[in-house]
Amino acid sequence: MKKQTVIVTGAASGIGKGIAKYFLDRGDNVVINSLTPSALENAYNEFGAGDNLAMFAGDVSKKQTGEQLVKIALEKFGSVDVLINNAGIFESKPFLEVDEAYLDKFLTTNLKGTYFTTQSVIPQMLKQQDGVVINIGTPLVNHGLGGWPASAPVSSKGAIHALTIQLAAEFGKQNIRINTVAPGVIRTPMHGDKSDQSAGLHLLNRVGEVDDVAEMVYSVAKSSFITGSVINVDGGKGAGHNL
Repeated sequence: MKKQTVIVTGAASGIGKGIAKYFLDRGDNVVINSLTPSALENAYNEFGAGDNLAMFAGDVSKKQTGEQLVKIALEKFGSVDVLINNAGIFESKPFLEVDEAYLDKFLTTNLKGTYFTTQSVIPQMLKQQDGVVINIGTPLVNHGLGGWPASAPVSSKGAIHALTIQLAAEFGKQNIRINTVAPGVIRTPMHGDKSDQSAGLHLLNRVGEVDDVAEMVYSVAKSSFITGSVINVDGGKGAGHNL
């Protein structure tokens, strides 16, 4: 498989960090991003600070962050082949307690972050007549949980799923592929030591590991014939529960 230049947002921890490492370990060039400079620098050093790695700290909801990530990728590696829109937040709050500021928090980070970072990479992908954007979604868009109210983040992720399909239609003729990978509960710091309590939400009766998601993201990035797809990597969570 050809060497690619990959931008990963939200790459200082959790799924994003695992995705970045997966591409690095297989020889690709990676530009990592996080909102928190110190956490990003820790990940950069943990990854070995090698020649095939670059970093930029910034808020993905600001278009200049995406533009800077593209600039760094082009200056250091000469192309922008893959964007992984992983940066995002997820919390639970009952619908009737959600105010405008709380809703805006998810629309800003999740939707605007994905929207504007993608907007920053598409011009270069059009020049190349080649590129892949992979968004991180959730099976909860199509499979609600009554006991875990999360209307605000799920609404923002639903918009990302819709954006995936529309952009795949708009840029398919230019050989730019847009897809979403939707993880179930994954063992990450976000869940602390409680992730295994959610095992029964999945038909496989276990939670996922970061590499379960990274493996799929890598496969989609290397494919030339997958676009407009929302791919669940969720142990069957979207299909049902193991009660």
